[in-house]
Amino acid sequence: MPETDKTCLAIRHVAFEDLGLLGLLLEARGHAVRYVDAPTDDLTALDPLAFDLMVVLGGPIGVNDAADYPFLNDELRLVERRLVDDRPTLGICLGSQIMAWALGARVYPAKTKEIGWAPVTLTEAGLAGPLRHLDGETPVLHWHGDNFDLHEGVERLARTEVCPNQAFAYARTALGLQFHAEACGPALERWFVGHTVEIGATPGVSVAQLRADTERHSAAMEARGTALFADWLDRVGL
Repeated sequence: MPETDKTCLAIRHVAFEDLGLLGLLLEARGHAVRYVDAPTDDLTALDPLAFDLMVVLGGPIGVNDAADYPFLNDELRLVERRLVDDRPTLGICLGSQIMAWALGARVYPAKTKEIGWAPVTLTEAGLAGPLRHLDGETPVLHWHGDNFDLHEGVERLARTEVCPNQAFAYARTALGLQFHAEACGPALERWFVGHTVEIGATPGVSVAQLRADTERHSAAMEARGTALFADWLDRVGL
């Protein structure tokens, strides 16, 4: 393993939604990864600029749930500071919604939940950046019920019919992904258990179909998701 002095802070909301493919890539590059669990760890004790990379991961809550989950406000402040200082910051699903929120955008419930495997449509900017590895045809995992607008100065990279803002870039070093480029393979069996209530309550979604599609698409996602993250890390100097 190569030795570097690079460090990554990963903010996690539920144990089974982790760094996935990105974690394996960071380990291969010799980056030291520190997980913090947003619901139980003291986020106010963290120096947001003490890490080379911050990744805010997904979870089954939304930014509009801050009254019930006040730690979301602490995450907002951490992300705001990273963005102001133009430090490498990646948000996935809930993480991307927190980034959009920190940039002043509205986050709101979508007309329908988007759960399952489907491709995203890349914008011209998306085709010119790390998302080009998805080629507009590779199905990725979607698992969200909220959408967000994009504030001035934010560049849209991808969309779907249900979600007009699937990915965005801000400044030089911030990337938000509404979809899960990090998730594939047998690890998703933990998701199928952890999200069983939501799966059962969402019309047209079943564990059997999610499992079959995961088996069908994981090999391509592993290759293309890893390439996407490697490209982005290179572009932000990591």
